[in-house]
This record gives sequence, C-alpha cells and structure tokens, in this order.
Amino acid sequence: MRIIIRTFFRGLRLVLAPVVLIAEKLSTPQSVERTPEEQAEVDRACENLALYQFRTCPFCVKVRKEIARLGLKKIEVRDAQLDPEHRKALAEGGGRIKVPCLKITHEDGSDEWLYESDAINAWLHKRFGKAA
Repeated sequence: MRIIIRTFFRGLRLVLAPVVLIAEKLSTPQSVERTPEEQAEVDRACENLALYQFRTCPFCVKVRKEIARLGLKKIEVRDAQLDPEHRKALAEGGGRIKVPCLKITHEDGSDEWLYESDAINAWLHKRFGKAA
C-alpha cells in the first residue's frame, strides 16, 4: 500500500511541476525601479546571500517572486533537490534539509540560516524594500 501511495504522489508531482513553473513565469511581478547606484549597492549586498530551494516547491516560488519583485538579481539560487553538494551544505550548515532556506553570510564571516518563506520574505522586504 505504501508503494502505491508513494507512486501516486510522485506521479502527481510530475504532472504538477510544469504547471507550477509556468504559473510562476506568468505571475512574476515587475521589479522595483532603482537608480544604477542604488542597484549596484543592492547587488553588492546580495552577494552574501544564497537561497536553497527546490525548483517546483510552492514556498520557494513565493520567495523567488519576492526576490524578483525587489530586483535582487545577485542572490545565488542553489538547488538542494538536484545538487548533492548544495543538499549536503544545507544539512550541515542549516541543520536540516528544508526549503526555502536563505543563507545570510554576515560581514564577520558568520552564517545565519533563515527558514520559512514568510520569514525570508519579511527579512528581504525589511532589508531591500523601498524604505531601506
């Protein structure tokens, strides 16, 4: 019975994956406008960020949309589902394989691992929103 249930959900994921990706492309918002100097400063700040994600995870899609809306083009996106090195780094650094996870490398070299899409979006908006 367990094999039947597992097979059903794997098949369902195969069917829904293209739908999720197409919906993301069609509904990704326009990015905010910044001056070239402001965008360069934001790009420098984003070099210390990495998003661990699964391509078709709806919560990861939510975070990627916020990244696009805020115009954060320099955040490295790491696929923890298909890349074993990124999966291992997520497990060792963050303590668990759960996505989305934003790795924040601070100026002192310490790493902060931020889980949960709402928490990540709130942090990104606080750090890079128009008021920032």
